[in-house]
Amino acid sequence: MKSTGIVRKVDELGRIVLPIELRRTLDIAEKDALEIYVDGASIVLKKYQPACIFCDDARDVINYKGKNICLNCIKSLTER
Repeated sequence: MKSTGIVRKVDELGRIVLPIELRRTLDIAEKDALEIYVDGASIVLKKYQPACIFCDDARDVINYKGKNICLNCIKSLTER
């Protein structure tokens, strides 16, 4: 893991602010969803990308009736 040298305090509601430079670098906009992971004693934030419910691929995913499905799986289903 690479250190940014940025330190932020947690406020009374448990929030932290991600600096604008970091958000720009990582292409994180207002209202973007972040996934939260725990790796030992570390907390990892990752920009959320929906994945296919069948193959777990995050490329070419569309939402159909509330479910995320990739184009490859749609193609496979329609060939049957």
